[in-house]
Amino acid sequence: MTDETAHQPENAGTDGAPTQPQAADPVAEARREAAEYKDKLLRTLAEMENLRRRTEREVADARAYSIRKFAGDVLAVADNMHRALETIDPAVRAAADAKVKALIEGVELTERELLNTLEKNGVRKFSPQGEKFDPNVHQAMFEIPTADVPSGHVAQVMQAGYMIGERVLRPALVGVSKGAPKQAPSNNNAPSDNTAN
Repeated sequence: MTDETAHQPENAGTDGAPTQPQAADPVAEARREAAEYKDKLLRTLAEMENLRRRTEREVADARAYSIRKFAGDVLAVADNMHRALETIDPAVRAAADAKVKALIEGVELTERELLNTLEKNGVRKFSPQGEKFDPNVHQAMFEIPTADVPSGHVAQVMQAGYMIGERVLRPALVGVSKGAPKQAPSNNNAPSDNTAN
């Protein structure tokens, strides 16, 4: 190695003149940037579409379920009207004078109108008598030993439930069948007294 070559800069060519670093291909660089921008654009469009769908779903839920609290409060009124009508004995109803019958019919009409109004607003009543017990929509209050209803099914409805849209507003209060009552073992299997000697 000569003194001249030892003191040349690293980027110098063989003739000693400095060389320019290799410039990247401008077309390839532009394509790479275009691909990056396209990817960013597609991601942004997908995020915006997801946001639009989520917002639409939230607005629809807000419309459907905004009356949830109010409807829950109104259910107490519907329950009280139903209980009042159930306390009227059919014999008393038949023997009542025209004014009392008109009052009873007015309360029945008011109850029907209240339930129709709730239903128009997406709140519907359900009574699961005989259906399979579902803890998502039923609340078990007790078990009933009965052969009339299969085990694990609703044998008695204490209070009807209500749905708002696809959600439970109030579960139905029910008694669940636990099957037929167990019978005491019969004496047919007991050893007989007439044993041969």
